[in-house]
Amino acid sequence: MKTIRTEDAVGHVLCHDITRIVKDDTKGVAFRRGHVVTEADIPELLKLGKASLYVFEAKEGMLHENDAAAILYDISAGEHMTGSEVKEGKIDIYAAEDGLFQVDVERLKAVNRLGEMMIATRHTNSPVRKGDKLAGTRVIPLVIESGKMERARQVAGDVPLLRIHPYRQRKAAVVVTGSEVDKGLIRDTFTPVVLAKLKEYGIDDVPHRLVGDDPERTVQAIRDFLADGAEIVLCTGGMSVDPDDRTPLAIKTVAERVVRYGAPVLPGAMFMLGYAKEGQALIGLPGCVMFHGRTIFDIILPRILADLPITSDDIAALGHGGLCLNCDTCIFPNCALGAGV
Repeated sequence: MKTIRTEDAVGHVLCHDITRIVKDDTKGVAFRRGHVVTEADIPELLKLGKASLYVFEAKEGMLHENDAAAILYDISAGEHMTGSEVKEGKIDIYAAEDGLFQVDVERLKAVNRLGEMMIATRHTNSPVRKGDKLAGTRVIPLVIESGKMERARQVAGDVPLLRIHPYRQRKAAVVVTGSEVDKGLIRDTFTPVVLAKLKEYGIDDVPHRLVGDDPERTVQAIRDFLADGAEIVLCTGGMSVDPDDRTPLAIKTVAERVVRYGAPVLPGAMFMLGYAKEGQALIGLPGCVMFHGRTIFDIILPRILADLPITSDDIAALGHGGLCLNCDTCIFPNCALGAGV
């Protein structure tokens, strides 16, 4: 840091904020710390009484915080993202499209371990909407060694740390189990809940069929919907270990591959996921989906719509953060349920 005549300060970096005060009008920052002085700034600085300034000496091998922040944005932001204007060594990253947001957590840690720079993100596997803030980046010092930023590039690698997998519109269908519903003894309150959740992702005109507790009828309904082009078939209820609950058997009969029956998520332990021969998702939804605001269905559905394969290990990993706290005011997905795995 050194003192320099204001007239000689063009191209130098201010070390401190400079305040403008107008009596009975305003008091605020006219030039912020880190600002690079331009020729046009000189008259304004002199009007503010600044005949000399504290500036950082420009040295070879050093980068201004804003230039370094641009590097952090470059290694972080993937497709379908936009950045804010760079300011004080900071750039925020926003979603340009609806989709599932993912973070390469290990590479993110590696960059943050370098020090003097930081990238803070949402949890990986968060469902996001266009305009949502995804991450914030900042260079800590006003100037930083260019070699350190090059090291950040090397640690991050050639693939951006952040990704958005845009949702793909799918054709869905609902198979409604339960003899009490089929016989009209009670009203079907499960299907409206499922339809509302699908509508959150733009999926409308979803057919449904009542099948009672007959596994053969359930199997036939699933096959009929698949033949009609359904890419997601949701079976509501019949997922427990009671003698009348035969939905898992029906899904297993149709599925080319069963991913998992049972999940370490509450609510949602009796969940089932399988895939038909052409890759259509076959989902068994336990009764908790009807009663609770957010369940395992809200965690899994965005991944399916984002065309991401789901393995048994993926579901097993949901146990960490898989406990819904039933908050008085639900803020999902901006909470820990299903986050970070």
